[in-house]
Amino acid sequence: MNVLITRPDHRGQELVEMLNQHQIFAIHQPLFTIEAGTELPQLPSVMARLNAGDYVFAVSKHAIDFASTTLEQTGFHYRADLNYFAVGQQSAQYFSSRSEQSVRYPIASENSEGLLLLDEMQDLSGKNLLILRAETGRDLLAEIAISRGAEVQYLECYRRKYVEENIAEKISLCKRVGVDTIVVTSGDILTTLYEQTAEEDRVWLSECRLIVVSQRIAKMAYKLGWEQNNVILSEKADNNSLLETVLNMIEKSN
Repeated sequence: MNVLITRPDHRGQELVEMLNQHQIFAIHQPLFTIEAGTELPQLPSVMARLNAGDYVFAVSKHAIDFASTTLEQTGFHYRADLNYFAVGQQSAQYFSSRSEQSVRYPIASENSEGLLLLDEMQDLSGKNLLILRAETGRDLLAEIAISRGAEVQYLECYRRKYVEENIAEKISLCKRVGVDTIVVTSGDILTTLYEQTAEEDRVWLSECRLIVVSQRIAKMAYKLGWEQNNVILSEKADNNSLLETVLNMIEKSN
């Protein structure tokens, strides 16, 4: 098995190193880098205006990192009278460590749909929701929250800067070195991967096994041409879960 890791920044490189430790060939080719969002300077004042009992959501570790660093640099602390949420256990633990606050998360389904099933999310009348995220993202959480009576505000904590130099050639190189498995951790990554792959390499791309972290991304892959038996769903999105998924695939193939 030869694995392409598309997860950006140090977390992608960490996964490569974890796979290498198990004698699995893996290369790191992020399709975009992560940089600070344009609205970060507004974060302290936005949080200060929230009412006691309002909700703050962090959609990813990137959002947590940039938001926490901004607050630390301005001497502003996460307020103890707010309710904090993350989309999964790992990100909730990380958010809690950075914020020094209790963070709620869905157990059964680590995504927006899971968050919306929490008891605290059923009646949102009079609640303000602050969503810490990238410059774009899914709107499902906000749309349903508004329908349940909430006022919702997004705050751009980070943005994706797409890798422009020779990306199609770099993807083609992955084909030439025998990559047969690709780890994809977001819908944006999958869309960019497909669009930036040269036409002559797309048959190879669709024949690669795709490890994804949600049913939503899996459905996107089917629409782009992947067969269902070539799309493998990781139980969670953290690196340990992704490693376990790869190891299970190898065990089943032996």
